[in-house]
Amino acid sequence: MNSSRIVQLKKEVAPLEHTNLKTSIFQIFNTILPFMLLWYLAYASLSISYWLSAPLLVLASAFLVRTFIIFHDCCHQSFFKSKRANDILGTLTGVLTMVPYQQWKHTHTIHHATSSNLDKRGTGDMWLLTVEEYREASFWRKLQYRLYRNPLVMFGLGPIGVFLIEYRFNRKGARRTERINTYVTNVLIAALYTGMCLLVGWEAFLLIQGPVFFISGLLGIWLFYVQHQFEDSYFEHDEEWSYVQAAVEGSSYYKLPKLLQWLTGNIGFHHVHHLSPKVPNYHLEKAHDTVKPLQKATTITLMTSLKSLRFKLWDEENKKFVTFKEAKMEPHTSIDQADDAHARTTGLRQVEQAMKQSDSSRKRRGNSRPSLQGK
Repeated sequence: MNSSRIVQLKKEVAPLEHTNLKTSIFQIFNTILPFMLLWYLAYASLSISYWLSAPLLVLASAFLVRTFIIFHDCCHQSFFKSKRANDILGTLTGVLTMVPYQQWKHTHTIHHATSSNLDKRGTGDMWLLTVEEYREASFWRKLQYRLYRNPLVMFGLGPIGVFLIEYRFNRKGARRTERINTYVTNVLIAALYTGMCLLVGWEAFLLIQGPVFFISGLLGIWLFYVQHQFEDSYFEHDEEWSYVQAAVEGSSYYKLPKLLQWLTGNIGFHHVHHLSPKVPNYHLEKAHDTVKPLQKATTITLMTSLKSLRFKLWDEENKKFVTFKEAKMEPHTSIDQADDAHARTTGLRQVEQAMKQSDSSRKRRGNSRPSLQGK
């Protein structure tokens, strides 16, 4: 995509890079209040049956994911015009979602600036190795990577490892504001959880908050995973990397049913969000519908997104994700490429044999002809 087309694309999206105060406030009410109500109803139903609480817990988890989208917009300063308002709401929703606002804002900003750049991996993204890197890795590094990429570890232990443990500590080199925000978030979480335990009892609190925390964390990791880990994604080294291509080709359009789209705050339009993080979540769909080039982004559905669980390594030669099994093929050769190479080799041999037979036939015919001079 040439520079003039990139400028034009950004111009087409620019009108939607504005917040609407009424819409933002309404979104707070139709997200956080239902979450609190569902949490209370799940608690109240414990006296009847935990099975009655179960569907309410799942629904509450979905609203907590939607709360995270508000938090996410605050990190991009796209929910309110006021930086102060974004920082305050971001910190408060970070308490509910157990994510320190300033820390996540920092790493997520880096993620946007380096997404799909093979030379700048490691901050705000999922651990990814190329086929070549995996082949050259030590046994222990391969084992570690395989465990990390195992769905049971990623989505089973992931919510605990990331939200419960990792986010409780400051990253190395964090600035003072970021460190303080992490401390404040931890104190507020402890105060909130202590208060809730005193109010409803620690057993009831764990029976409700435990599943809500785990399910919402699992869903959050899944959404982040699937929107960049699809077969024909985009990854390039720094000299070839393009911000716009990383957004449109390296981020998917996760086409969800309308209810799920609403509950996930339109984050399925991830290609639009990566192109222009300043577009609030409630304008993402409109941007996708009105800017035609954005409609060419890779579309995945609930069913097709499950295939991404198989993708483990990035094949630089063939520009696509592959499985561990496919990576066992000869270096720089995928299954499809191997089949094509075999077909071409077989075809060439057949052509060579046919040519040799033709030459031999011509020679035999030439030797059997009477000489013109002898006539």
